[in-house]
Amino acid sequence: MKAFKKILKVFLIIILALVLIVAAYVAYVFIAFHRIGDTPIPVENAVTAAAGTGKTYKMVSYNVGFGAYEADYGFFMDGGHESWAWSKERLDANLKKISSFLASENADFYLIQEVDIDSTRSYRVDERVYLAAALPAMTYTFAQNYDSPFLFYPLYQPHGASRSGLMVFSSFAITSAERKELPIEDGLTKLLDLDRCYSKSRVAVEGGKELVLYDFHLSAYSSDGAIATEQLKLLLDDIQSEYNKGNYCIAGGDFNKDILGDSSKYFGKSDIEYTWAQPIPEGTFDGFDVALVAPLDETSPVPSCRNADSAYHEGQYVLTIDGFLVTPNVKAISSAVIDTGFAYSDHNPVEMTFILK
Repeated sequence: MKAFKKILKVFLIIILALVLIVAAYVAYVFIAFHRIGDTPIPVENAVTAAAGTGKTYKMVSYNVGFGAYEADYGFFMDGGHESWAWSKERLDANLKKISSFLASENADFYLIQEVDIDSTRSYRVDERVYLAAALPAMTYTFAQNYDSPFLFYPLYQPHGASRSGLMVFSSFAITSAERKELPIEDGLTKLLDLDRCYSKSRVAVEGGKELVLYDFHLSAYSSDGAIATEQLKLLLDDIQSEYNKGNYCIAGGDFNKDILGDSSKYFGKSDIEYTWAQPIPEGTFDGFDVALVAPLDETSPVPSCRNADSAYHEGQYVLTIDGFLVTPNVKAISSAVIDTGFAYSDHNPVEMTFILK
């Protein structure tokens, strides 16, 4: 009996210790969680040229998936198994391919999302260095999207701490830039979806006006997608305010919404259906002088995103969630999804040619 009591006591002590460890970790996560807020961001590698009206320009928007999402990659929060990039060596090789691709596009502007700077999942590599080196003649900004506490999940390879953000590259002078905070969900969901923002960069235009560039990555891991709609409306409010001042406005990035309304009409039904990317609700753009530019070639449609539940394969859930927003003084000439076969990211880049009227 004494031996049994001793074993029971040890067992209870172990259980209590585990409970205390879990409680301490939960307390740490909630205490460490913070929002960055609205803040000015620096402009790097300054240039002096101003953009002009009546000229055709090219813009590329690309969610690079922190350099990890090669075609054989599946992410644990999308139904896959990986939580880090495959290895530091493969991350390095993939970032070089992404950078080389961007340079080959010869765009006038780039809007890049999910660029890590000091994250466990990407071996604490500062990914800005790769992109800036590939586009040495361009000025750029970086807005930190989130700075998350250490996520001790999945247990076999904890996702860890994440610091990631948005980069804007311009061939023309950016006179100032800022990070603008977006609303997020309350409760436990915020720990998975992390902080959210958009960046706002002012580009000089001949004649004294400005081209205001918005780079964004709306919420993905939310309960019903409503928060991404709320974020979009806040972005639209800002764009409308700048347009009312006479400025040109272009926003580009990852909506985390099915911007084609029903992508399955173009890409077919997938082997597994997911509902995380809802269509933009009807009436969202009412009252705004802002048009959605959804890249689509109906004769040969290419999706901009795949669900990374496993390696890329035929029948995987694909859709278009990346695109642009423009004000009436910007003429969108063409837009398209660039088909990389999801070789470097779970997103294909999207491009738009346009004129400032």
